[in-house]
Amino acid sequence: MILSELLSVIEPIEVLGDVNKEIKGLHFDSRKIGEGDLFVAQVGTAVDGHTFIDGCVANGAAAIVLSDKKYMKERKGVTFILVENTDKALGLLASKWFGEPSKQLTLVGVTGTNGKTTIATLLYKLVRALGHKAGLLSTVVNYIEEEAVPATHTTPDAIELNGLLRRMVDAGCKYAFMEVSSHAIAQERIAGLDFDGALFTNLTRDHIDYHKTFDNYRDTKKRLFDGLKKSAFAVTNKDDKNGLVMTQNCKAEVKTYSTRALADYKAQILEEGFEGMLLNINGKEVFVPLVGRFNVSNLLCIYGAALCLGFEELDVLRVLSTLKPVNGRFETIRSPKGWTAIVDYAHTPDAVDNVIQTIREIKKEGAKLITVVGCGGNRDKGKRPMMAQIAKRGSEQLILTSDNPRDEEPADILKDMTDGLTEEELRNTLVIEDRATAIQTACTLAQAGDVILVAGKGHEDYQIIKGVKHHFDDHEVVRKFAD
Repeated sequence: MILSELLSVIEPIEVLGDVNKEIKGLHFDSRKIGEGDLFVAQVGTAVDGHTFIDGCVANGAAAIVLSDKKYMKERKGVTFILVENTDKALGLLASKWFGEPSKQLTLVGVTGTNGKTTIATLLYKLVRALGHKAGLLSTVVNYIEEEAVPATHTTPDAIELNGLLRRMVDAGCKYAFMEVSSHAIAQERIAGLDFDGALFTNLTRDHIDYHKTFDNYRDTKKRLFDGLKKSAFAVTNKDDKNGLVMTQNCKAEVKTYSTRALADYKAQILEEGFEGMLLNINGKEVFVPLVGRFNVSNLLCIYGAALCLGFEELDVLRVLSTLKPVNGRFETIRSPKGWTAIVDYAHTPDAVDNVIQTIREIKKEGAKLITVVGCGGNRDKGKRPMMAQIAKRGSEQLILTSDNPRDEEPADILKDMTDGLTEEELRNTLVIEDRATAIQTACTLAQAGDVILVAGKGHEDYQIIKGVKHHFDDHEVVRKFAD
């Protein structure tokens, strides 16, 4: 692509050099730069891409997009493009480089603290069940129609993201559903994307280590809705106090859903068990193989989005009745010994509380809830005592353990969690650093009718300990001791 054509989507402050040249590749990773490529110098939290400009020039870069003018100087055969924000420029350039694929798809973004994966994944499955080709970008796995593509982040970087959308277009997809994380919005990874719809799930404490304050976290999420075009739609959760805040400045058509208040899309639970729920959704009864009030909200969001996309209500309800839980989201494992285990990704205080309350509503009177939970390393430390408090309050037996310690000492993480408990609560709490041993202990303690909640990792099949990635799957460990 000719550089001048590529630059048509951004507003450079200054350009030094020839713009009538062919660009062979677009990269923000200096290690990938080759002859004729364009390098975008991003300023990261740990590394400043501007410091790699000399190396990129030496490797044959034809053009450099940068935001720090002191690195801008005449180099033979190299064009420098000065912009205000290289993160945003990368998103816009990536979209242009791949032929603006989001404009050729009906793209729907899902944001919020909890529920993003379930909603995006089940919408993808629903649309495909209705006979349409679709793509998915999620925490668990990406899909281009039936082709699974491993996921490394909730929302990929701008180049990978637009590349995946391009592949969806080329595969004949009409729809694409994607989780939109607060990090992705803050880092402008979605700059240049053309959203036809946006969905809000809920907002509770998460990623405060990155955003610093809850208000920053909320306002970052809100930017997805602020940027919607007039012809788009927004579906928001009226049961969350931030639901209507999200759509305050939204130009798109706004629809609401609720399990408690007047809204466009409403539902109530008529019957509930570990196998599923009988719901009344907008006056029509439907049985769904998902469990929990939080999943009623998720299903209402999916239902509302599907109607906004133009699908027939009865077709939507028919498919909803067939949708199975997403991997690691309230997955039920039955033991021949009579107890039940729930494996769930819940890793925030609110998510843990929701899952515990759901289990308590369903389990038989007198049965114990045994909760196994930990907290991830190198993340928000403030939520650790809160997680322990909530888990202890809702469980007959609590076992604190490692989650994904990353570069932190597991014992230090567990100390942060136990700081949230009183001395009396600590006497009745087990602290077992090794996660497999903690799960085994829960399985040993469980009697017929009891429920074990293994929370925090869900679909993840690994633990990172001191920078080394080890295979670890909660499902496998539970099944090993279930027989």
